[in-house]
Formats: sequence, C-alpha cells, structure tokens
Amino acid sequence: TQSENILGYYVNVERIPNSCRDSPNRIFLKDRKVLLNISMAYYRVNISAYNEAGESPQVIYIVPDFSATDLPGQIHVKHLGTNAVVTWTPKYNPKCFVVDWGTSKEDMRMKIVNTATGNFTLENFQPYKSYKIMVHASDVCQCESFTRHEKTFGVTHFYSVEGVPRTGPANVTILNITKHSALVKWTEIAAEDCLGFLQGYRISVTDSSKKRSLAVTLNSSTTSYRLTGLKEKTIYRVQISGFTNAGEGPPSLSQPFSTPKYGTVEAICICVTQHQS
Repeated sequence: TQSENILGYYVNVERIPNSCRDSPNRIFLKDRKVLLNISMAYYRVNISAYNEAGESPQVIYIVPDFSATDLPGQIHVKHLGTNAVVTWTPKYNPKCFVVDWGTSKEDMRMKIVNTATGNFTLENFQPYKSYKIMVHASDVCQCESFTRHEKTFGVTHFYSVEGVPRTGPANVTILNITKHSALVKWTEIAAEDCLGFLQGYRISVTDSSKKRSLAVTLNSSTTSYRLTGLKEKTIYRVQISGFTNAGEGPPSLSQPFSTPKYGTVEAICICVTQHQS
C-alpha cells in the first residue's frame, strides 16, 4: 500500500571527501533508476521515497572502486621523508586539478590545485600503510559540486615506507598427492597484512630428515603450485612466506603430508550387464 502511494524519489549525491562542504546534489525522480556521470572519486548516494505524508528514511549506498585500466594519464610519486611529491603530465590544461589521497574511503583528503604544472606535495604519510592517490581534472575550481565537472586523470597507490608481511598465507592445503608430486594451494595474504607491495611467495619443502629438498619463488598472483621430484613413501613439510621490496615475512604454519609407496588409482569401475531372456 505504501509503495502504491509513492509520488517519487529523492537522490542525494555527495562526493567523498568534500572539503568545499557544499550541500549534496539533490535529484528528483519518478522512476527507480538514474544515470550518473561521475569521476572515480568516492561518492555517497542517499535514496529516499516521498509521498503526501512526507519523506521516508534514507538508504545509503557508497559507489565502489572503479577499474583504473584505461585512464588517460600516469601519476608518479617520489618519497621525501614523511612527505611525498606527486607529479603528472596533463593531457590538456584544465582550470585546476583535484587531488584525493588517503588509506580508505573513511580517510580521504582533498585539495584543489590551481596550477597547470602537475606538481603537488602531500604531507604526513605514515609508514607501512597503503595510500590511494587520485588526480582529477576540472574546469570548475570554486567550492561547487565536482559531480558534473571533474574527470579522473590517474590513480596510483603508494607506501612511504614498505615493511615485510606480518604473516604468511593462510589455508595451506596439500591435494592430489602421488609418489612423486603434490599440489599445494593457499589463500593470498590480505592487503592490510602485507605492509608493502607484495612481490611474490616462497615455498619451502623439507623431508623427514629436515633436509630442504625444494625452494620455489612465485609471483604474487599465484595461489597454487605443483611440487614435483618428490620421493615415494616420504614425509614432507611445506611452509610458504610472502615478500615485499623490504624483505621476506614469517612463514605459514608447517603443513605435513606423506607420499605413498605405490601409485594412486583414481577410480575403478566394474560394469555388469544383465540380459533378460
């Protein structure tokens, strides 16, 4: 009954962050859809319905991260103590640039750069934290809404100081074990535990005599690897660690497995056909 009495919808679109502190754009709709042409900055969308009795409570939606694969420009960041110098080469000369930076949606800061040189210094970076830096071009530079005017020039991520991962990968499992091979799988190290840009993983395999029989280095996108050249009827232990440019982190918990003496049989099927006379 309430939906039948709805006269329309209010949609408030607010940029995050919004240092200009202007009021969000309020859109009046009859339909339950709206097309927004926005930049890659974070946005908060508040939606409510209204009828003759008034306005409903708002539903809040945060626009998720966009893919940054086809942006027109590149951003370069140079470490300078606790500060960072951000440079870029404009494809054209807008009236200004809008720079966003922070560690998360809840921790973004914003600055309007009224210069065409493509140079800006950001201050007070904390070590071992990943910062997202976005540069947007805009032809509106006063404290107005950038929703309709800015276009994202580039996006990059930055650590002022990198550390080693604080933990190894989780859920290390050994599958498809044969006399001479086994498949190792694991869960990637969470971004907040990397403390730097994860470069890859190192797998260490030791046998029951505690002699290292295998050490493999893999790229960071890999979460499985088949071990080969193993001995039959042998107990092995597997540990995996991640590494950044700062070095190697602690290994995962030791995961044991045993190779069989004989080869494995996947399945045996005995088929019996009955004939009726």
